[in-house]
Amino acid sequence: MNYQAYEYLTRGAYIMHEGLSLMNDIASHPSNLLSHTLPGRLTRASLETAMRLTQRYEKLGFNIDEIKIENKRCRVKEDVVFSKPFCDLIHFNRVGVKDDHKVLLVAPLSGHFATLLKGTVEALLPDHEIYVTDWADAREVPLAEGPFTFDCYVEYLIEFLEFLGPGTHMIAICQPTVQAIIATAVMAEKQNKCVPKSLTLMAGPLDTSKNPTRVNEFAEERSMSWFRNVAIMKVPYGYPGEGRRVYPGFMQLGGFISMNHQGHMQKYMSFFQNLVFGEEEDADRFRAFYDEYMAVLDMPAEFYLETIERVFKNNEIARGAITYKGEPVNFEAIDNTALLTVEGADDDICGLGQTEAAQDICKNIPKSMRRHHIQQGAGHYGIFSGSKFRRHIRPLITDFIHKYA
Repeated sequence: MNYQAYEYLTRGAYIMHEGLSLMNDIASHPSNLLSHTLPGRLTRASLETAMRLTQRYEKLGFNIDEIKIENKRCRVKEDVVFSKPFCDLIHFNRVGVKDDHKVLLVAPLSGHFATLLKGTVEALLPDHEIYVTDWADAREVPLAEGPFTFDCYVEYLIEFLEFLGPGTHMIAICQPTVQAIIATAVMAEKQNKCVPKSLTLMAGPLDTSKNPTRVNEFAEERSMSWFRNVAIMKVPYGYPGEGRRVYPGFMQLGGFISMNHQGHMQKYMSFFQNLVFGEEEDADRFRAFYDEYMAVLDMPAEFYLETIERVFKNNEIARGAITYKGEPVNFEAIDNTALLTVEGADDDICGLGQTEAAQDICKNIPKSMRRHHIQQGAGHYGIFSGSKFRRHIRPLITDFIHKYA
């Protein structure tokens, strides 16, 4: 019933949004002489800020049509090459460029859409053939498709790696570092020829006992019954997934915002000022970030609850207690996959050392095939997007992949 109430609330807010949008169109029309005055700019700034607070944010596209390779423009074609009920594998086909250095980029299933990694894809494309996991919004998946569990996620990654074939490199960002390292171990144990050539793990919770953050503390302080009874809801009437139990995206977004509500308030205030004083470039950056940040998806309840219990509460990977389909996972089987771990010095979501733990977990990878990097001045999102990623981390990843191609 809570989810249904939220639906009614957002529909009502959207009606208000449409009214504000009409008023803003009138206030900002070039023929409206008042629009060029200070009172007019204040009116427009107030209306657009209110519009954004009442807007329903939908999934955006990657919209990567071309890139530059050695100063030459190259067309990019986006294709779904493998489709599963809860995920599409998207290939960014660089038209006319030889298919080499295949990279499986594993996007998080933690509230946001895979398009959050648009900047990551754009930065990597000039040097690599990129495939991205585009996770479905669980409310769009019919109940007939069955559940999506923690082990299903691992199974999907194994299937994708087998589809891409030997020599594929895997990069996992944030939450899926867990499934990525498990999938690699399972494939290595079975001597699967499609085991990743290299594994790059970025800002992921592999040992949550190290430098716990507010995210870790939140999970630890609440019982599993609290998560089942408070965080899980049923998809309401009107969606393909009606009746499916999910962790709603709006709850995850609320959690993200509450962790740094003052920072978000300050950004909105700066946006208002930029509109008033005509700083359109800064205003456009704000729009681009929040159009993506505010678009969220629902997670399958079984996957979310298992992740809370197995990763954040029980810390099963670091303790050597993690299983896949009921069998213990042997990380010592990984002995021929190069390992790169990357952390942000200012990450307030995944503490320092939580990802580096993979270096100890994968004991049999030769030291010559390992590397760890801490990016100074980078928070959680700065690990995979923004100037520090483009300037420091992306070249590091590319060099590492090329070294083990």
